[in-house]
Amino acid sequence: MTMSSSRTSRALLLAALLPMVLAGCGDAQDELSQWMEQQRREVKPNVTPLSPPRKFDPQPYLAANAVEPFSSQKLAVAIKQEARQQNSLLAAEVNRRREPLEAYPIDSMNMVGSVTKQARPQALLRVDKLLYQVKVGDYIGQNYGKIRSITETEVTYREIVQDAAGEWTERISSLQLQENAR
Repeated sequence: MTMSSSRTSRALLLAALLPMVLAGCGDAQDELSQWMEQQRREVKPNVTPLSPPRKFDPQPYLAANAVEPFSSQKLAVAIKQEARQQNSLLAAEVNRRREPLEAYPIDSMNMVGSVTKQARPQALLRVDKLLYQVKVGDYIGQNYGKIRSITETEVTYREIVQDAAGEWTERISSLQLQENAR
């Protein structure tokens, strides 16, 4: 038998078996169709009805007669308020003569020692490679810092700063002795 006759005999065999296989599948397909139809009849869909839309009640605009947020009138009120605050804490500070150490930020200052003159403690502060001698009551820093006390290891001062809300408040801070400051 040759290769082509072998293929021909296989093709004939498949052609003879194909109708029998398809006839067997037909019964299963009919059964499946019947079952699906029965399920469609028995199962009832359960859909909840949509609720009707609520009635819209418009609200009247009541702020028409209020102060406009960007008006010059509102700005003037804010400026007056700030001026009152500034007057309470900063009045004396703004009108006095500035001292040399007020030109430098506190961060640039180092306490490098302390001395006592005439029974009054004084601190030695280094700023920009220069040494300054300060006493209680002197001003330092750019935020109206006024020295309150001096010890051998610390200079305590108060500053007047603006907080997050824009209000002026006092803040107490200190400079510690820096033994290795250069």
